[in-house]
Amino acid sequence: MTVPLAFNLDPETIRVRAATGEDLDALGAMAADLVRQHHAYDQRRFVLPRDVERGYREWFGRELKNADAVLLVAELTNTDPPTLAGYLYGRMEGRDWNLLLDRHAALHDILVLPDARGHGAGEALIRAFQSLVRERGLPRIVLHSASPNAGAQRLFAKLGFRPTMVEMTCEIDD
Repeated sequence: MTVPLAFNLDPETIRVRAATGEDLDALGAMAADLVRQHHAYDQRRFVLPRDVERGYREWFGRELKNADAVLLVAELTNTDPPTLAGYLYGRMEGRDWNLLLDRHAALHDILVLPDARGHGAGEALIRAFQSLVRERGLPRIVLHSASPNAGAQRLFAKLGFRPTMVEMTCEIDD
């Protein structure tokens, strides 16, 4: 998978590239941070599995071999060696009758580490994903965002995403 260099928003600072097996430990840790963030939003809605880092490391290891999966990392290139600043995980999907969606790409995860935020890494990751989806001929990207994550929603809106669904949860034991 080739990630267009046009999505180096600041070539002195940020580079987006396809993830490799060497990134799996860092990706597992970042994905676990994302799970913990969601769990903190709503502990009843978002599960926090035991050993979530290992689970994601193994999942992403399998996804690296999946032609329909996209796993990108953003690197800060002003460090030696370059430092991972964030990641994006998405998949190319067929028609989904349950979701009433034709062929699409699903953006499942995006995380930029707190110290790296505000430098364009999230935008670079999404723009690279948009480019890959366009190359594969899919007409749209669909994502879900936790209701409290207003910062991410502002970024998504800036990059052309619009609200289309609202998830609601009812706890039966209440």
